[in-house]
Amino acid sequence: MILLMGIAGSGKGTQGKMLSDQFGYHLISMGDVLRMYVTGEQRQRMLAGGLLDDNEIIKIVDQVLESVLDNEEVILDGFPRTVPQAEWLLEQVKSGRFQINNVFHLVASRGAVKERLLGRARIDDVEEAIEKRFDEYEKLTMPLIDWLTDHNVEVINIDAVRSQAEVNADIVSKLKKS
Repeated sequence: MILLMGIAGSGKGTQGKMLSDQFGYHLISMGDVLRMYVTGEQRQRMLAGGLLDDNEIIKIVDQVLESVLDNEEVILDGFPRTVPQAEWLLEQVKSGRFQINNVFHLVASRGAVKERLLGRARIDDVEEAIEKRFDEYEKLTMPLIDWLTDHNVEVINIDAVRSQAEVNADIVSKLKKS
């Protein structure tokens, strides 16, 4: 399992698709999964830039991962995003259900990715929702990077403020070393 983490607009989705195409990995993009499966009040919360609670996310991830064959390499784009989600994932690793091979943190500043997001023309990419997602990332996900490291999970920082090809080459070179 490969985890792709980073602020909204850092290129997780793009890099996940590139790796999936290059190596035949099964890509699970949490943004796509949530946009596809979430309805009603949950959807309204997400459109406003909010996150679903950990139990809601874990339940969805668990169901999606059930569909993956045991021998398929999986890329998780955008999961875990909080410490409780990471605790669940590490429990799954301890039980032998999964193995985490690489964790890549795509590092980019708010300013560097804001224009990318505004240019995507997605319904949830409006300035107020983007700022809320940035705040949620800094509050919940940034502490997760240290938490993973403290729990003996190597997190590889990747400079995401470069071309897609440069970022991809960096990730691929790190994959080959693992």
